Amino acid sequence: MPDLLWDDVRNFFDPDLMGALPDGRVPGTSVEDWQAVFDLVRSRGWAYAYSEDGVALRLPRAGHLLSRGGGLGAELRVWPSPGFLVIFRVYEAGAIDFDVDLRELQGQTGVDALCRLLRALGRRLGKPVLVTPESDPSRPVLGFDVTVGRVVLLADPELP
Repeated sequence: MPDLLWDDVRNFFDPDLMGALPDGRVPGTSVEDWQAVFDLVRSRGWAYAYSEDGVALRLPRAGHLLSRGGGLGAELRVWPSPGFLVIFRVYEAGAIDFDVDLRELQGQTGVDALCRLLRALGRRLGKPVLVTPESDPSRPVLGFDVTVGRVVLLADPELP
């Protein structure tokens, strides 16, 4: 049984309502959590590319990267499955921020792909993983709930 059904969440996957690149966030994180994300990407065999200010580089250890501070334009592009890109933006140790492209996540297959990603992150970190409309972090609409171990709705999908 899927965590969420397309017919129940289609509004949250509408780029016109949510913005094409809704924001994902894991609040209350540490350098160790960032390293756990890097390790998850590698252990799952997901394709990835790391860059700083647009220059392709080898993915460093999280501690080394975050000790240099923000402003590096550090970006980890991850493809958990073909045609599904997740962009992690390394701003600070205290939160893991990422974007997904809703145009790549249409129909039940897209919902399932996003739910797999959120579950993988949430279970690895033992923390909630939230998805909000683009540039509106105060309004989570869905996310991984650690208590129930699955992705749940956090807002009414019928409301704009």
